[in-house]
Amino acid sequence: MKPKLNIVQLYPKDMNIYGDWGNVLTVMRRAQWHGYEPVLHEYNPGDALPTDTDIDIVIGGGGQDAGQDKIQADLIKVAPKLHELVQADTPMLVICGLYQMFGNFFRTKDGHEIKGIGVFNLETHGGPERMIGNIVAHSDEFGDIIGYENHSGLTYLSSDVQPLGKVIKGAGNNGKDEFEGARVRNVIGSYMHGSLLPKNPAIADWLIEKAATKKFGDFTPTVIEDRFATEARRIALTRPR
Repeated sequence: MKPKLNIVQLYPKDMNIYGDWGNVLTVMRRAQWHGYEPVLHEYNPGDALPTDTDIDIVIGGGGQDAGQDKIQADLIKVAPKLHELVQADTPMLVICGLYQMFGNFFRTKDGHEIKGIGVFNLETHGGPERMIGNIVAHSDEFGDIIGYENHSGLTYLSSDVQPLGKVIKGAGNNGKDEFEGARVRNVIGSYMHGSLLPKNPAIADWLIEKAATKKFGDFTPTVIEDRFATEARRIALTRPR
């Protein structure tokens, strides 16, 4: 019997646009290749979160302002449990809308404030125009991270927050400071859609490694033939902004 890894997908009904579902599929498939049995738990407003022992990886996607408004009260309700998981070094990946809501707040350009849960010490303000296009950011740990961004929010990290990467091409968090995404403990936030993980298997394997090591004490990876991901990355790097 293969050891199980439990994956919780946050708010797939409301926060799952621009291909974010592909992040869940990628983690599940690569977990299988590494010798684990992935078990998916979908969490939507009003559901009961699985117990701690049934949460090994948390993944959440993007959504429009209306989607963020819809989940806001529920996210705040489950925030204490999410913070416990963060402090316990549970690996997480949150994209775009949930990345913003894992910060302190998102204030839209008309002044409406959507409260965040403060996993990341950052704030987001609605900008006058959307930042759309292919994006590449460099990380010392993951190398070149390749994705596609589509957001109008301008996110600013506090000085105690580590960015996910330095922008090589694209806008990133705000188009000014050359940062993309954020990291705290084993939590990654990013504006990259595309989906992010199929073209960046190193991040998917990092999530799996952190989860397996935390749960089982070690992680022995399988050597995976990544020629399709490598070719996708090669082509994506040649694409214009």
